[in-house]
Amino acid sequence: MIRVEVALPGERSYPVVIGAGALAEAGQHAGERPFCVSELTVFEAHAGLLPPLFATQVVPSGEAAKEWETLEATLSSMAFERLDRRSVVLLFGGGAVLDVGGLAASLYMRGIRAVSCPTTLLAMVDASVGGKTAINIAGGKNLVGTFHQPVAVLADTRTLATLPDSEWRSGLGEVVKTALVDGDELLARVERDARALAQRELGSIDELIAACVRAKARVVAADPHESGPRKALNLGHTFAHALEKVAGFGAIPHGVAVACGLTLALAASERAGLLEDRTLTARVDALLRSLGLPRSLGELRMQHGALPPRELLEAMKLDKKARDAQPKFVLPRRAGALQLDVELDSTLLLELLA
Repeated sequence: MIRVEVALPGERSYPVVIGAGALAEAGQHAGERPFCVSELTVFEAHAGLLPPLFATQVVPSGEAAKEWETLEATLSSMAFERLDRRSVVLLFGGGAVLDVGGLAASLYMRGIRAVSCPTTLLAMVDASVGGKTAINIAGGKNLVGTFHQPVAVLADTRTLATLPDSEWRSGLGEVVKTALVDGDELLARVERDARALAQRELGSIDELIAACVRAKARVVAADPHESGPRKALNLGHTFAHALEKVAGFGAIPHGVAVACGLTLALAASERAGLLEDRTLTARVDALLRSLGLPRSLGELRMQHGALPPRELLEAMKLDKKARDAQPKFVLPRRAGALQLDVELDSTLLLELLA
C-alpha cells in the first residue's frame, strides 16, 4: 500500500491511500452511519469492498450524473436519511460521482465530511485529489461547483479490473497531462511504460498513480483554490471542455478530450512563439499514439462527428476560466514549464480548430 499526504497550508490535510485493499480503511473514516453515493455498475461490482452502509444514493453513470436533478435528489436523500454534521459521505465511483456527490456533501448543512473512493484510473490520478466538485449546466462544463476537500482518498486498484477499455484510455489522457505539468522525469516514465499501460498490464500501476497524485498534491498544496499556480492543471482543458460541450456531455470521455486538448495546446504554443522544447510535440504525438488516444482534432472528428470550429470557439468563451468572454489558455513551454492565462486571437483559434 502507498500513502501520499496532501498537505494544505491553513487547511486540514488528508491522506491518499493507493493499492489493492485501500478500501479496508473506509471504516476508520466513515463513522457509524456512512451514506454512500455511487452509480449502479460500480456498486453492483464492488460494494463488497465497502464497510456496512447506512444508506446509498445511486446516481446515473458518467456525465449524466452531473445534473441539477441528480444533485437535488442526492440532497433530498441526505435529508430523508436525517444526516447531520457528524455524518460522512462515501463517494464511490468515477469522476462524475465524486463531482456531484462531493458537491452535495459541500452544500448539505453547509458542508459535511466526504471520503473519496475513486474506482476509475481518471478519478484516481485527478478527480479525487484537490477538492473540486461540480455539475454541468447548459452554458458549459463544471460551471457550478465548490471546493470541498475530502477527509481521505482511498484508491483501491482492485476496482480497475472491471474498467471498460474506453474509460481506461480516458484515464491515460489525464496521466499524460499530469506528466506534462510535472516535468520530464514523469513524462519519460510514462513514455517508458506506454506499451504496458496500453495493454493494461497493472503490475506497476500503483506506483504510477502515486506519482501522479504526488505531482497534483504539490500543485494543490501551493494553491488550494486555483488562484494562481494550480491553473497549470488546466493544461488542455479549455479545448477539452469545449469539445465535450459541443459533442454533448458524455459523448467524448473526459480524458480523451483532454488528450486532444494537449495536442491543440502544443500547436497553439508553437504558433504563439512560446514553445521552447521543439521535440515536445513529436514526443506527445508518439506517446498518445502508443496509448491509443487521439493525436489530432481530425482524428477525434472521425469518431465523434463535425465539432464545428465556431461552436467550439463559442463554448470556450463560456469556460469558467474565461474573462469577459475571452478564453484563457495554459500553454506548454516545455515539460514542467507552462505559461498561464494566455489569450489567443480568435482568428488563430479558428485556424487551430479547423
